[in-house]
Amino acid sequence: MLRRSVLALPVLASISSLAGCGDPPTTNASAEPAGSGSGPTPGGKMSAAAPGAGDMPAPDDVAKPPADAEKTESGIFHKQLQKGTGTEHPGPTDKVKVHYSGWTTDGKNFDNSYKRKAPASFALNGVIKGWTEGVQLMVVGEKRRFWIPGPLAYGDTAKGGRPAGQLTFDIELLEIQKGAPPPPKVEPIPAPEDVKDPPKDAKKTKSGLVYKSIKKGTGTKKPGEKSKVSCNYTGWTPGDGKMFDSSIPGGKPVEFGVDQVIKGWTEGLQLMVEGETMRFWIPADLAYGEKPPRGYPAGALTFDVELVKILPADGAAPAASGSAAPAAGSAAPKASAAPAGSAKPKQ
Repeated sequence: MLRRSVLALPVLASISSLAGCGDPPTTNASAEPAGSGSGPTPGGKMSAAAPGAGDMPAPDDVAKPPADAEKTESGIFHKQLQKGTGTEHPGPTDKVKVHYSGWTTDGKNFDNSYKRKAPASFALNGVIKGWTEGVQLMVVGEKRRFWIPGPLAYGDTAKGGRPAGQLTFDIELLEIQKGAPPPPKVEPIPAPEDVKDPPKDAKKTKSGLVYKSIKKGTGTKKPGEKSKVSCNYTGWTPGDGKMFDSSIPGGKPVEFGVDQVIKGWTEGLQLMVEGETMRFWIPADLAYGEKPPRGYPAGALTFDVELVKILPADGAAPAASGSAAPAAGSAAPKASAAPAGSAKPKQ
């Protein structure tokens, strides 16, 4: 469970809900003859106007794809109506701009962007499955007809005014806006052999913190409780040797106040000098406790911590700076999170 609870990265917001004019069908959109001119929005009503108020006539093959239509493995039939001018296909996280029209198999035009005289813009991973898959087959300038089975649309049973069963769409792809690439996969750092049981030469403080220097430092000064520091670290649960968090994959050390982290860190960091790497076996009462909030690791924890630098009093980056600093108010090892924390971890 990489980066589950310790890094002070902001919890990523979920993909924004689509709302307002020109929105395409979403997985929880619904349809009714509202005449509002708004697109199908999450939990809202689709903008199917009364018959004759800008409705698009249904194609002759609205109920059944023709023999020359192609079929995907998932069951979507599709046919090119207009050749595109582009060469690049959108990806699953890209945002696109389209004009579209949708019909039920009886020819009812339950929604279209043409009557609003404005194309729809949306992220491909924010719409019904049939659109997410189908639009990725297209290039800019292309117009394609899709026969989308119920399970890839809104389902085969009508609920909340949504169109049920197979839906037929004509979609014209006008523009592709590249989305952020998915984060690279990070391989867990293997646990040390003594992750569970400290070796005989490890030392123990009065509080129960066990530690051992595994890399000699270059400095002579130790941080104080009110110091600001820059560190690299990795944490494992000793019972199974599973890495639950690390700053290493981020490629840069984290910055925080020594008094802003869990008790085991606050105490342990003050034993170190710059350049030193120390392994800590932290008992539960100096970490998050035996029954921490949801998402935090429970029980004893083992950390490798490298003290990169002792910073000036005003030299620590704020927790919201985007660095993975274990600071107060974030899902990091902090004083307020021993055993309880003030921030939710990334899911």
